Amino acid sequence: MHTITPFRTHAQGLEGWLAIEDGQTVGHIFMQLEPNRRIKFLDAWVHPERRREGIFRSLWETRWGHVCTTYPDYTVYAWCLPESLPLLIEKGFHASDVCTYVERPVTESYSPSRTNTDIPITC
Repeated sequence: MHTITPFRTHAQGLEGWLAIEDGQTVGHIFMQLEPNRRIKFLDAWVHPERRREGIFRSLWETRWGHVCTTYPDYTVYAWCLPESLPLLIEKGFHASDVCTYVERPVTESYSPSRTNTDIPITC
């Protein structure tokens, strides 16, 4: 059985919670306070060997309960993975844009592949 513990940080308005079992962190979840009464739901993680045991849901419910009691009349938003979307829809969120994960190795040389200034940069 895991317990959920608040995790306070002084970085960029972050608030978070840890899921702890037998003295070990088995999950975490964060949120960030933003201007204009907005809250961004951030990073959630559960140890791969502990997934599908309700840890993510208990972290999510703890964060949601905190938001509802501490920040009434704020707007909450999140970017989520497809496997997290059903929970957010269940909680009354509405799906909007799709975001695609990309990656590449870092190299010493820099060579822009395009110099077209008509391409919007959104990252």
